[in-house]
Amino acid sequence: MNLEAKDKPEESRENLSSGISPLKVVWIVLGSILLTTGLTYWILSQTIFLKSFTPVELKPQEEQLLNAKLKAVGFEVSEYDEQGNLKPEAYTEVGAKREVLFSERELNAMLAKNTDLAKKVAVDLSDDLLSVKVLMPMEEDFPILGGKTLRFHAGAELAYRNGKPIVKLKGVSLMGVPIPNAWLGNLKNVDLVNEFGADPGFWKNFSEGVENVSVKEGELSIKLKE
Repeated sequence: MNLEAKDKPEESRENLSSGISPLKVVWIVLGSILLTTGLTYWILSQTIFLKSFTPVELKPQEEQLLNAKLKAVGFEVSEYDEQGNLKPEAYTEVGAKREVLFSERELNAMLAKNTDLAKKVAVDLSDDLLSVKVLMPMEEDFPILGGKTLRFHAGAELAYRNGKPIVKLKGVSLMGVPIPNAWLGNLKNVDLVNEFGADPGFWKNFSEGVENVSVKEGELSIKLKE
């Protein structure tokens, strides 16, 4: 009785092993490899090696609103006459707006005007954060990555506190991998205005000319001083 009980598990294992032929095992392995390879390629093509972004196209009402905003800050959409010559205009600051306010869609739509930047650059606005994605095509003869498209992603904090603007680099990533702070000159999370605003130059002039900066979800606002 004990010998028969011991033999049953061995018989069961023999029956199970005989149920799957070596050819079936090979096909299962090949199918798994093909499925994994195809899924990996699709993910890479849609994220890491994405060729271009989809440009933002404004609706007619949105286009009119954007043109009105551009005109208010000094950019005249129809500043050329029928002959293609620039229209003369007397300078005045009467009624001039000193606040610039654009939505995320408007910023991305402006990239698409008369340029292919919209397919290579995309802007995202969230609370106190401006993020930019950039696609950089590589030359065919470039080693290893020739013909591929590099994907950069960067973010910067923009705000206004204690009577001055704040600009902080939050980070930069390449192909989804964050670049070390040392490679960025140790500038991550450093308030550039506070760090360099005391010395004559761009950051000092920028700080003294800005009255307010606000970045909210989908909206950027900058108010300039007189």
